[in-house]
Amino acid sequence: MAASTPEIVHRSCNLCEAHCGVSVTVDRAANRVLDIRGDEHDALSRGYVCPKAVGLRTLSEDPDRLRAPVRRVGDRFEEIGWDEAFDLVVGRLGAIRDEHGANAIATYLGNPNAHDYASTLAIGPLLRSIGTKWRFSATSVDQLPKHVSACLMFGSMTAFPIPDVDRTDHLLVLGANPLASNGSLMTAPDMRGRLRRLRERGGRLVVVDPRRSETARIADRHLAIRPGSDALFLFAMVHVLFEEGLVDLGNLTGDVIGVDEVRDLAREFSPEAVAAAVGVDAQAIREETRAFAAAPSAACYGRIGTCTQEFGALASWLVDVVNTLTGNLDRPGGVMFPFTAHEPAIHAPRSLGYVPHARWRSRVRGLPEFGGELPVSTLAEEIDTPGEGRVRALLTVAGNPVLSTPHAERLDRALGELDFMVSIDLYLNETTRHADVILPTSAPLERTNYDMVFHQHSVRNHAKWSPVVLTPPPGVKNLWEITMELAGRLQGADGAAAEEVMLSALLRSTVGPGKVCDTVDEAQAREKLAKWQGPERVLDLLLRAGRHGDRFRDDGQGLSLQALIEAEHGIDLGPMEPRLDSKLATSSGKVELAHEMLLGDVPRLRRFLDRPAPPLVLVGRRHVRSNNSWMHNVPALAKGPDRCTLLVHPDDARTHGVQDGARAVVRSRVGEVEVPVVVSDEMRPGVVSLPHGFGHGGPGVRLRVAAEKQPGPNSNVLTDPLALDELSGNAVLNGIPVEVAPVGG
Repeated sequence: MAASTPEIVHRSCNLCEAHCGVSVTVDRAANRVLDIRGDEHDALSRGYVCPKAVGLRTLSEDPDRLRAPVRRVGDRFEEIGWDEAFDLVVGRLGAIRDEHGANAIATYLGNPNAHDYASTLAIGPLLRSIGTKWRFSATSVDQLPKHVSACLMFGSMTAFPIPDVDRTDHLLVLGANPLASNGSLMTAPDMRGRLRRLRERGGRLVVVDPRRSETARIADRHLAIRPGSDALFLFAMVHVLFEEGLVDLGNLTGDVIGVDEVRDLAREFSPEAVAAAVGVDAQAIREETRAFAAAPSAACYGRIGTCTQEFGALASWLVDVVNTLTGNLDRPGGVMFPFTAHEPAIHAPRSLGYVPHARWRSRVRGLPEFGGELPVSTLAEEIDTPGEGRVRALLTVAGNPVLSTPHAERLDRALGELDFMVSIDLYLNETTRHADVILPTSAPLERTNYDMVFHQHSVRNHAKWSPVVLTPPPGVKNLWEITMELAGRLQGADGAAAEEVMLSALLRSTVGPGKVCDTVDEAQAREKLAKWQGPERVLDLLLRAGRHGDRFRDDGQGLSLQALIEAEHGIDLGPMEPRLDSKLATSSGKVELAHEMLLGDVPRLRRFLDRPAPPLVLVGRRHVRSNNSWMHNVPALAKGPDRCTLLVHPDDARTHGVQDGARAVVRSRVGEVEVPVVVSDEMRPGVVSLPHGFGHGGPGVRLRVAAEKQPGPNSNVLTDPLALDELSGNAVLNGIPVEVAPVGG
């Protein structure tokens, strides 16, 4: 029998937000990947790829992954068929909903859902079919403050201004380490190369971070800030802009309201007034503000460190206040709003007329929802606190909240008290081990993909299709199939009926007289879409109706799914362009710098000025070979030295009696962990760092590589569920007061 000829498939690696283009060599006959490397012709990444790409292959081959639905039988799991699994899940959830109401069922979505376009499309119908308001996700341990500030400033929770890093002259980075993340809420493969080119064209990079991170090491200036004080630092910049006459709205004049209110607020936050609380010299703040304002173009960018703190929403807001007051919002080299190929061609943003906030509250603490979700910090207490309205069932989709949410030990215990739990996941992990049923999905190379979410965050407009590389194991289903089938059955129908509801709604809004696709009627559009099934059919419609779409014309001009498939390296749609008028959805039709909800939170920040700094606080960190808890079962990425270590400044090591290479106990108000110490002057004194996403090796978990190679302690044993950014409800994961002592000391 002749050997098969290897085939090269071009697609994107969707294991992090960068979505680098990869060339995958595959033996189709053996259904085996032979090689993965960067695609030199990719429209965005141009050959760059980080070490995580090898995980694409390993996730398919991993002997630990689930390949059939399983149900709990005592302390073990047994495989069952799909029909039995669907019947069991729908029967149990339906019975709990009938007896206790829809809000007795909670849902939790992990961030891998944002990396799978089929999940992005299908999760909504599933959640609506359950009917619960008790929705949680990784958003409130990540970027929720940015959603809040975007909503209040621009009228849309997803209107994130993205730094134009390829054209900027001055990049100010707060609480982010893009050399490790390749951008976050900023899709930017090869950040090292992009920052090198910034320097080569005479630009300047300034990093504000309590740690001299990988990005800080290559910066022109590093300012080691006190964790949690970013909003004060930014307010001091705003003070200097007004005090020294550096405010210049540029092309935004007439499009911004609230400037006077912000000026009045900033008066008391001079660099001299905040320097002690911020830990940065007043003169350094003034110098950076002047340099930022004087640059031909500049972009201020804040990320995980500015979000996961007690003033996350204020810090996220002030990042874009600085960009706006210096005229750098919506202009080349500043911060801009990308176009996406699937975005409606005719975009008429409409204000909701209200802010989606506090329409309902959690049962135990009365925490408000924002954007339809409750803060995940309250999930455990909603389960384990007795009384009317207690959460009795939980659905998790591609998430591991036992590792990623505050007071992890309490949530771990609470999950054992549920009446029923179902998880859609590849693995038997720290969270899914509590499930009664686990529904496994295909691995990334076993399904198609399109970057539905992160094209919206890209530093350059582009579109890319990812074809299937490997055939899934027999019986494995894609997440689209699973979620649609559950959505349909929970409504007394099936998956096909759920798909039809979605497609019909989209056709009504895009096809026919007066619509963007006005040359065809619904029947004609359906005929042209008929070659596709499932999420591909929906995506084809979105692309055809999008800004670059063919509108169902037959002249070959414009995008469709087929055209995107034929462009195997992706399509470059050009640099970001000014488009503020198409993004604004505020009731005023202008950028609102001084929304009352933001102004109302400033007194809380003012009190921080006089608060003594704790002797020691904890912050997180990220590594390029990892992404939260996803990659720890990949042998090639888990090998090497222990990455879950506590970084401690030499002065703090002496003060607290810990030594390099020894083990220390880290204690917070709610828990303690034991961890090896690395003494390093890259940390600001008074600050220690421990990465998140670890904590493997517990009972009943089937992650053998992670348990052996990189188990680590779970940093979220230390995070306090009572510590929240009060405005957004986001968990405080950085700036946690801790004590450190030698083991046995």
